[in-house]
Amino acid sequence: MDQLAGSSRLLREINETAALGLLLEHGPLTRGHLRELTGLAKPTTSEVMRRLQEAGLAKVVGQTTGGPGRNADVYAVNPDAAYAAAVTLSTPTNTLVTAVCDLTGEVRVREESTVDFELTDPVEAVAGAIRAACKQARIPLRKLDHVQLGVPGSYDERADVIRYVDVPGWSRPGLIGEIRARLRTEVSVDNDVNLAAVAERSRGIAAGSDGFALLWLGDGLGLAIDLGGKLLRGARGGAGEIGYIPVGMPGQLQGVQDFQDLVGGPAIRELALRHGITADTGHDAVAAACARPDDSPFLDELAIRVAVGLAAVVAVLDPPLVVLSGEVGQAGGVALQDAVSTALRAVSVLDTTVAATSLTDDVVLLGALDATLSAVRAALLGRR
Repeated sequence: MDQLAGSSRLLREINETAALGLLLEHGPLTRGHLRELTGLAKPTTSEVMRRLQEAGLAKVVGQTTGGPGRNADVYAVNPDAAYAAAVTLSTPTNTLVTAVCDLTGEVRVREESTVDFELTDPVEAVAGAIRAACKQARIPLRKLDHVQLGVPGSYDERADVIRYVDVPGWSRPGLIGEIRARLRTEVSVDNDVNLAAVAERSRGIAAGSDGFALLWLGDGLGLAIDLGGKLLRGARGGAGEIGYIPVGMPGQLQGVQDFQDLVGGPAIRELALRHGITADTGHDAVAAACARPDDSPFLDELAIRVAVGLAAVVAVLDPPLVVLSGEVGQAGGVALQDAVSTALRAVSVLDTTVAATSLTDDVVLLGALDATLSAVRAALLGRR
């Protein structure tokens, strides 16, 4: 008898998980649509939806009208059933961007704050930013199910340390464990460029691709490697630290030792100045050049530099697509895309498609939101 009861309970949970997953994937559905998608009997579907409503996971959001027969209830996920947060750290401004979303993915609040980490501990900064965001959104902190951190470095989970991050306090061993203890919720950490790739796959030009490499061009550099939807992070989270790749240039540019010296923000500004373009940042210089067609020699020379590093990536990975992202990738758009494509064909025998990102918002934050929401949904479905 106990075995039969256990089997019945397991079957109910499987059916509830399936229905909840479909509501998350497809949005509002009637019981009829749920029956078509699950193959469940009419009484079973009704019982499943009753139990999901009692658990606070689903609710009636309307009724169908205009069709034959009685109007049917339309069900949707209860957005307040779970909440997730994303926090990203941007350098060199040391800006924390914090956003909180509900189970449907709607962003309830988004805030930015600049922090002096010489005076403020990262644990206090992150916890304070999340508390302030939850307070503004009128969401109790205890209802936050997951936090995704995006950092300009590589997280070694085994050692619980963020490497290659040049911000006071952020490379302290055990930091993430301290943040988890302070927030009393699950906290995940990923490289900011990896999170940009998450956004590119879910919202951008790489959606549906077999795999791609994302080259982040900004004040700093980074590379994300997407292998069919799975990110390659390496043994200690350091995969993609492309700025450290040694490079050589014809004539050996003085002071150039690695890829960062070649196409990092300061290098782009210096190159722009040689072409008569004055700008405060590398992406401002590229934006100015794109607005003036006569400045194509600057873009062409920058593209050759970018292609030098990309040629190594393409030779090792042979990706079907390379996405140019970051502030410079966004500013350069199609003009930089075409210039890099031409330059890459000149230095590589492999034919690889190069495309500028189609995303114009804060792509790291978008990816962090996608990642934290996926974690919350997976945990919720697992619990069901």
